[in-house]
Amino acid sequence: MNGRIHSLESFGTVDGPGVRYVVFMQGCPMRCQYCHNPDTWATRGGLEISANEILEQLEKNRSFYKNGGITATGGEPLLQIDFVIELFEKAKERKIHTCLDTSGITFQPANLKYLEKLNRLLAATDLVLLDLKHINSSVHKKITGHKNEPILLFARYLEEKGIPVWIRHVVVPTITDKPEDLEELGCFIGSLKNVKALDVLPYHTMGKAKYEQLGFEYPLEDLPECTKEEARTAKSFIIKGIRKQFTK
Repeated sequence: MNGRIHSLESFGTVDGPGVRYVVFMQGCPMRCQYCHNPDTWATRGGLEISANEILEQLEKNRSFYKNGGITATGGEPLLQIDFVIELFEKAKERKIHTCLDTSGITFQPANLKYLEKLNRLLAATDLVLLDLKHINSSVHKKITGHKNEPILLFARYLEEKGIPVWIRHVVVPTITDKPEDLEELGCFIGSLKNVKALDVLPYHTMGKAKYEQLGFEYPLEDLPECTKEEARTAKSFIIKGIRKQFTK
């Protein structure tokens, strides 16, 4: 089986624990206003590469990844769930740590065939990086094109299955940084028993050039970048919400 791959990174350090071999999958249903990889949106783009080819490339520098592993990201890797299943199952045969970086937007709790595939994938997944963009569903739809209900249900499903999760949240000034929303987000995160880490990331504008190259209008043209201090403040509100759960 071949997957549609946007690109491969052989020395990833922010996509899970340790040094990672990062597979950027092609295709994404979300249209996040602050996405820095709009070139991964199209489902028909990318190069067709087999799971074996990817793992053979990883094996050439296996010593680099002894404390890391392989991460499937995107785009949205779950759009190509059959390929990621094959990639992760073959990685586990080689005793390689597997990490799935996903928005969770494809979750279909009423689709038994989909759940069967998802369960098979999760059985070969050591860690999930879950990007929670906004706790308010109407705001979530405004900034991504989709409501967040499937994502929150996916988070609950991962908890039910006992899959370790790292939560990520991008702080976008005036959009995802309101204290009341951050605290509510923290309350949700604090209610999950499988969360192992929280990354609060500052919004940046490094993706602007890609929008220009693709002929796309950049949605947040006049918005300033988030400072590290603003990100730290945002994280404090999330942690406040998390602590609320612990004191109930």
